Amino acid sequence: MNKVLSVILARGGSKAIPLKNLALINGIPLLAYTIIEAKRCKHVDAVLVSSDCLEILATAYQYGAVPILRPDELSRDTSRPIECIQHAVAVYEKNLGVKEIYPFVVELLCTNPFKTADDIDKALTIQFETNADSVIAVMPLEDHHPIRIKKLENGCIRDFCLPEIAESRRQDLKPQAYIRNGSIYSMRRDMLDKGIRYGTDDSRAYVMPRERSVNIDEPMDLLFADMLMTKVPRPYVTPNMGYDAALKLIKKDFSL
Repeated sequence: MNKVLSVILARGGSKAIPLKNLALINGIPLLAYTIIEAKRCKHVDAVLVSSDCLEILATAYQYGAVPILRPDELSRDTSRPIECIQHAVAVYEKNLGVKEIYPFVVELLCTNPFKTADDIDKALTIQFETNADSVIAVMPLEDHHPIRIKKLENGCIRDFCLPEIAESRRQDLKPQAYIRNGSIYSMRRDMLDKGIRYGTDDSRAYVMPRERSVNIDEPMDLLFADMLMTKVPRPYVTPNMGYDAALKLIKKDFSL
């Protein structure tokens, strides 16, 4: 059986946008969108949120995810995501008394609130059907094709890696280029255990459109995402309980 654990990493120490993962998008915490889409997936069996921040863990619990308290040594700017995922999975499987080992793990980045349950399920279907090392969400590059990327040498523009033919139209830029869109990282369990999220010869792509590939990195991204979400709201993104009740339970669970 293709059992899948979903892990959302949501550290509290964002620099550009303080507590970014709780920033409101159309009145709803950023984190909540990814939790709810994961819970709506037919292929995802459990949704974990790993954080060092009580407010984030309370919000995760409020929207129906399993909160995993991340230790300080995994909550630094230099902490590697793969180690944080390994920790969350280990805590869930061992400390919480889960009796089985999950053969697949999918990391969902909450800084991309526009992915859908259908996107996650389609990426996981590729994972199951190919048994690839990993399946990563990507988006097509159009105006920012590598052929158009330049470097400066003494103030002069030079090709960065590929030569550009003058007056080339966007549709002339071949081959089609893609970039990881920071949304979905699915992997076989043995790859997680080896500490490899992606980048092997058998890392497959799930292609997502640009409109569902918006990432929240800077304050301007937050403004754009808020405007876009008001045009395509998700009324089903609702909490299971109030925030204060969730925070009280979190403090009790973690003896804080």
